[in-house]
Amino acid sequence: MALQNQLTVEQLQTILSQTLSPDADTRKAAEGHLAQAQKVDGHPLITLRLVATNTSDPHSNAIRQAAAVHFKNLIKKGWDEHHEDGTDGITISPNDRNLIKNHLVDLMCTAPPQIQKQCSEAIALIAQVDYPQQWDNLLPELVQKFHSPDMTVVNGVLATANSILKRFRYVNRSDELYADIIYTLERLQAPLLTLFKTVGQAVDAYKDDVQQLRPRFEALRYMCRIFFSLNWQELPAFFEDHMGDFMMEFSKYLKYKNPLLEDEQEETEPSLVDKLQTAVVENLFLYGDKDEEPFIPFLPDFVSTVWNLLMGLSGYPKHDTLATTCIKFLSSSVGKPMHRNLFMDEQTLKQIIAKIVIPNLMIREVDEEKFEDDPQEFIMGDMEDSDTESRRKRSQGLLRAMCKQFEAETTAICMEQISTMLNEFQSNPAEKWAAKDAAIHLLLGISVKAESNHGVSQVNDKVNVMEFFTAHILTELQESNHASRPMVKATAIKFASTFRNQFSKEHLAALMPLLINHLGSPSVVVHTYSAAAIEKFLVCKDSTGKKAKFGGQDIVPFLEPLFTGLFSIVDNSDLNENEYVMKCIMRSLSSARDDIIQVVQIVLEKLTAAIFVVAKNPRNPQYNHYLFESIAVLVKAVCSKHPEHVATFEGLLFPPFQQVLQMDVAEFSPYVFQILAQLLEYRADNAGLGEAYGMLLPPLLSPVLWERRGNIPALTRLLQAYLMKGAAEIVSKGQLNGMLGVFQKLISSKASEISAFDLLGTVTQCIAIESLDPLLRNIFQILLMRLQQGKTPRYVRLVTDYFAQFIGQYGSEKISTVLNSIQPGLLTMVLSQVWLPRLSSDPPVRMAAKIQIVGLSKIIFDTPSFLSDTNGQQIWTQALLAAVKILTSEESYLGSAADKAGDQDAEIGYDPTMSRLAFASRPPLDPFSDVSNVAQTFAVALNRARSTNDAVIQTLIQQGQSMDPKSFAALDSILSKVGM
Repeated sequence: MALQNQLTVEQLQTILSQTLSPDADTRKAAEGHLAQAQKVDGHPLITLRLVATNTSDPHSNAIRQAAAVHFKNLIKKGWDEHHEDGTDGITISPNDRNLIKNHLVDLMCTAPPQIQKQCSEAIALIAQVDYPQQWDNLLPELVQKFHSPDMTVVNGVLATANSILKRFRYVNRSDELYADIIYTLERLQAPLLTLFKTVGQAVDAYKDDVQQLRPRFEALRYMCRIFFSLNWQELPAFFEDHMGDFMMEFSKYLKYKNPLLEDEQEETEPSLVDKLQTAVVENLFLYGDKDEEPFIPFLPDFVSTVWNLLMGLSGYPKHDTLATTCIKFLSSSVGKPMHRNLFMDEQTLKQIIAKIVIPNLMIREVDEEKFEDDPQEFIMGDMEDSDTESRRKRSQGLLRAMCKQFEAETTAICMEQISTMLNEFQSNPAEKWAAKDAAIHLLLGISVKAESNHGVSQVNDKVNVMEFFTAHILTELQESNHASRPMVKATAIKFASTFRNQFSKEHLAALMPLLINHLGSPSVVVHTYSAAAIEKFLVCKDSTGKKAKFGGQDIVPFLEPLFTGLFSIVDNSDLNENEYVMKCIMRSLSSARDDIIQVVQIVLEKLTAAIFVVAKNPRNPQYNHYLFESIAVLVKAVCSKHPEHVATFEGLLFPPFQQVLQMDVAEFSPYVFQILAQLLEYRADNAGLGEAYGMLLPPLLSPVLWERRGNIPALTRLLQAYLMKGAAEIVSKGQLNGMLGVFQKLISSKASEISAFDLLGTVTQCIAIESLDPLLRNIFQILLMRLQQGKTPRYVRLVTDYFAQFIGQYGSEKISTVLNSIQPGLLTMVLSQVWLPRLSSDPPVRMAAKIQIVGLSKIIFDTPSFLSDTNGQQIWTQALLAAVKILTSEESYLGSAADKAGDQDAEIGYDPTMSRLAFASRPPLDPFSDVSNVAQTFAVALNRARSTNDAVIQTLIQQGQSMDPKSFAALDSILSKVGM
C-alpha cells in the first residue's frame, strides 16, 4: 500500500535501521517502505534532516550514513525533473530545493568523512542540473571556505569542486559549455592559484609535521585535478598569464621528497606524494599533448624532471600509476616532430630503451605472483583489448611513439637488445625465461604501427614478424608440457592473437590444435589467452574485410576437441567463471552454426548446468551474458531453419528457466524472457501458443513483475511475441485488457514509455480492429493526457510515430472519429500543433520514416475534408512538404533497420543499462511489410487523389513550390522515378 503521509525523522530512522538488518525479509520490507516513502512530497528534506543529526552513538552513525546514501540516491533520481527517464515518482518542491541548496554545503563541511563524501556527491549531482544558472551562490560559497583554518573543510569543498568541474572534461565544446567555463574561471581561477601557493608555503613550513602535511598534500592533489578540468578544453588566459607560477609549483612537487610521507614497507598503496606527482604529470601531459605554445619553453626541463622521477621509481605496484603516467607524458613528447631535437641523439634513444622501456617490460616478482594467485587481475592489465593501463602497455606505447620519429634507429637498437635477450634465454631456458618474455614484448612494441579491436592493420616493414614467429613463438606454442614456462606461453599466445590479421587461413588452421591443447593448461592465464585467441581468430576477416578468414566449415574438424577443452574449464568447480572462455563458446557456436545440430543437446545441457551453478551467486555479469548469448546462438542457428525443433528446445529450456524465475535471480530474468520470446517467434505460424506459453501468460501480466525496471524491455518483447503468434487466443481468453493494463502502467513513466509504444504498436498491428474498437477512445485519451502533462521531444516522437502507424493501418477517418469523440477538431489540432512541427524539428529515420510516409499518405490523399477550407489546405500542404522531405532526405534510410554489424562482427557484451542479447535480437517490426516501395505507394496515392481533386491539389502544389522550391522540385523527381 502506498504511503499517504510524510514520514517523521524518527520513522525514517527506524526504516533505515531495518535496511541494515541481517534478516533478508526485514531488509526487503524496509526497502519497499523506502521506495514508497520517496514518492511523498518532502521526503528528501526529511532525509537531509536525519543526515544532519549529530550523534556519537555508532549505530546511529551507521543509520546516519545510510540516510546520506539514500539522500544522494534521491537527488540522483529525482532532481532533474526533465530527465528523459523520469524521476521514479520523486518530487522535490521549489521551496525544498532552495532549502537543500542553502544548507548542503555547510552540512558537507561539518559532517564526518563518510557522510561528507555522500554530501559532496549530492552537491555534484545537483550541480549537473542547476549549476551555474540556478545555483549562482554555490561557487562563491565553496571559494569562501578556502580561507577556513580547518583543512577538513578545505578538502571537503575542493573535493566537491573537483566533482562538479569534471563535466568540463572529455566532452565536445559548445557555447553553453564555454559560458559555464568562463563563469567558473572568473570566480575560481585567482583564488585557486592563491590557495595553491598558500598550501605550498604551509608544506614548506610543516615539513617535519606529518599530521599537518597529509591534508595539505590531499588539497594539492584536488587542486591539480581542478586545474586539469579548467584547462581541458583550452588554455584560459589567466593560466597562460600565470604559467610560470603554476609550473614553478609543479616542478617543486615533482622533485619533492619527504620520508615522513613515504612508507618503505608499503608495496601496493601509492603515497600522498605519489598521488600528487601523478596529478601534476597528468597536467603536464595535457599541456604537452595540446601543443600549448606558452608551455613549450618549460617542456625540456619537465622532460628531464619526469625522466629522473621515473628512473627513481621502484618496481612495486604502488608506483605503477605514477610510472605509467610519466611514460605517457614522455611518449607524447617523443612522438611529436616539434620536439624531435630533444630526443634525436642516438645515446638518448638507447637510454630510453635500456633504462625506461626494458625495465618496465620485464616480469616482476609481483607479476609472477599475480599470474599464479590472482590471474583475473593479471589478465585485466595484460590483455590486448583491456582498458587497464600497465607499465608494459605504456612502455610499448613509448616505443611506438619513438618509431614515429626515429623508426630506423629505434628498430635497430631494439633488435640488438632482442638478440641479446634471446641469447640470454638460450643459455639457460629454465632460469632465463623472463628474458625471452621481455624480448617478445619488445618486438611487439616496435612492430605494430597501427591496430584496433580487429587486430594489427599496419606493421613496421623493418621487422620480419613471420620470421620471428616461426623461430621463437611457434616453438613455445608447440611445447605440450603445461608446466614449462607458462608465462612465456601466455605471451606467445598473445603474440599469435595480436598478429591474427597477418596470418593466412592455413596458418590459423595450423594454430587451432595448438591453442586447443593449451585450453588444458592448469594456468588460468594460459587457458584464458587460448580461448580469447580462438575467439579472435573466428572474427578475423579475409582481405576483402567482409568474409570470415576462418570459420564455418573450417572450424568443424576442431569442434569436438574445442568444446571438450572449453567445457572442461566451465565444469571445473575450482575455477572462477571465465568470461573469455564463455565468449569463445558463444563465438564457436555462432561460427559453426550450420554444423552444430548434432551437438545441440549435449552443449545445451552443459550450458543449462552452468546456469544452475551461477544462479546461486551471480558475480560475473560478462560471463553470465555470454552464457545466455550461447543459448540464444543455438536457438537461432537451429530454429531459424528448422522450426520443427522449437518444441525440443522448449522441452530442454523450460525446466531450467522456470527454476531461474522461481529463484528470482534478478540478473537472469531479462535473459530468460528474451530467449522465451525468441523461441515463441520461431514457432510455426499455425502452431498457436501451446500449453506451456498459455499457462505462462497470466503471471506475465502481473504488475509486480513489471516493477523491476531491468525486466521491462525483455518482458515487452515477450508480450509482442505472444501477440504475433496468438492474438486471437489472447482476445478469446479475455487477456487483451491485461495487455493494455501493462501498456497503461508503462506509459505512466518516462523510463518505460519506449516499451509502452512497442507494446501498443504490436497490439495495433496484430489485434483485429473489431476487438480494438471499444478500447480506442480510452487508449487515445491516455496518450493525449501524457502529451498534455509530460510533453518531451522523445514522447512527441513516439506518439506521432504511433499516430502514423494507426492511420496507415486503419485510415484517417477512423482516427478522426475517435479523436473527435474526445474533442471536436482534435486531429487537426494534433497535426498542426504537434505532429507536423515534430517532423520538421526531429525528422524520422529508418522504420519510423517508412511508417510516417504510409501514415502521411493516408492523411494527404485519403482525407478530402482537408481540401475543403483554408486551414485544412494549409495542413495538407505542410503534410505533403513533410512527406517529400522524408522521401528525399539521405538521412531517412527509409524502412531499414538500424546499422548493425553481423553476428560475427558485433562486439557483444554485457550492458548494465539493458541486458540485450545480440543473438536473440530481431529486426524492428514492420507494420507495413507489404509495402516494399514507399515512394511508389506515395506517388500512386497522389495520382489517385488528383483524379478526384486535381484543380485544388495542383493549386496547393504550386503554392508549395513558391514556399519551398527545392523540396517540390524533389517531388517531381519522385514522380518521374516511378513513371508518373
